[in-house]
Amino acid sequence: MLAQVNLAALLERHLGAEKVLSDSKSLAHYSRDASTYGPFPPEAVALPSSAEEVSAVLRLAYEHGFPVTPRGAGTGLTGGALPVCGGVVLSTERMQSIKLIDEENLIAVVEPGVVTGTLQQVLAQRGLLYPPDPASLGTCSIGGNVAHNAGGPRALKYGVTREYVLGLDTVMADGSRLRSGRRTSKGVVGYDLTGLLVGSEGTLGVTTEVTLRLIPAPQAQATLMAIFRTAVDAGRAVTRILLSGFRPCALELVDAPSIDVLRQRGNHAFPSGAGAILLCEVDEEQEALGRVLDTCARACEQAGAIEQRHSTDPQERELLWSARRAVYPMLVKTYPRMRVEDVCVPRTRIADALSRLDEMSAQYRIPTSTLAHAGDGNLHIGLLRGVEQDREGTEERRVEEMRADLMRTVLSLGGTLAGEHGVGYAKRSFLGWELSPEAIALQRKMKALIDPKNLLNPQKIFTEA
Repeated sequence: MLAQVNLAALLERHLGAEKVLSDSKSLAHYSRDASTYGPFPPEAVALPSSAEEVSAVLRLAYEHGFPVTPRGAGTGLTGGALPVCGGVVLSTERMQSIKLIDEENLIAVVEPGVVTGTLQQVLAQRGLLYPPDPASLGTCSIGGNVAHNAGGPRALKYGVTREYVLGLDTVMADGSRLRSGRRTSKGVVGYDLTGLLVGSEGTLGVTTEVTLRLIPAPQAQATLMAIFRTAVDAGRAVTRILLSGFRPCALELVDAPSIDVLRQRGNHAFPSGAGAILLCEVDEEQEALGRVLDTCARACEQAGAIEQRHSTDPQERELLWSARRAVYPMLVKTYPRMRVEDVCVPRTRIADALSRLDEMSAQYRIPTSTLAHAGDGNLHIGLLRGVEQDREGTEERRVEEMRADLMRTVLSLGGTLAGEHGVGYAKRSFLGWELSPEAIALQRKMKALIDPKNLLNPQKIFTEA
């Protein structure tokens, strides 16, 4: 049936030509996301602006049997928005309405295309906070954050996206619409369908509206940058800080290769002996801020910090954070074929993981760079590859072997294969290394029940049965 249907023409009849893309330039754009996988060109791209139009697209898919790949802003790093099986990319980028901000009940109702950073700016003007803060918050969307249960530096204190999603409007595979969740602060009626949908990576439905829990913005904030000779020393500081009785908002670790990139391509100066940077963000009531900041600074000093800088001034704090935020874009410019792995280990095993990573880097001849949400053991490891492949032509094989070795190491340390980026297309083959056959079988049954024709984001999370 699919081969006999012109998907672009079919969609245009139901959405209008202005909401369908089929030119080669657009298809090339939507054939990739922020990962290094692809291209996987779709046959057409649908740009609905309402839940009714999303429903129309999925009804057509169910009737004609073509696959649909939901897409937010395309900032994912595991290939979750790639149309691996062709068909239609359904982008929610035009659904950008902030429908409600209820300051008294601390909730917001938004469409999936709302950019996370934009929502946070709007809320900040009202003294409110939506805590999840992915590194790409300036471009990523709420819908994509929900699909992947996004985290970020502030997850250490505030948790990840799932903790802030109270309810969802979702269009299911057959085009029907489902309302799940609530607008109250708690509720335990029936199964937690909202919790199931958050983190399902577009394989169970397409989000069209999100009800979010908000919190009051903190009264005061401070940022501390501590510089260490080694990542091991920085890890000791993390442990000391977390055992002090205070919970920082964020604890971010930048390793030596990342510092080198900052030196080479940025405007950031660090001592010659700098082998790791630890950024500590503190938010507290005004009268407690100084005491907590002093405690964190003392912990860093005791762990061997060779230099410390801190500030409560917003502009100075932003300058301290700019080094951390600059690393990934600079790495991408320097190593455009970089493969990013998102893993998580118990925070007491970060030093072990980094030590083993150094050994693997030498063994496979693949340089690495690590950025870590050190407070919760979440490591973002870049396998650094330049523009050109090596002359031996073995680089891709060595990268894949190193990835497998990394996953085995993470599991042996008591960790998990995906801290916040999801499984997507990139980690399907490793799923059985962490989950039992029984757990995978049950999840496959759930997928088959909700999407019996396997049309929603096929070949994501699971390999083909």
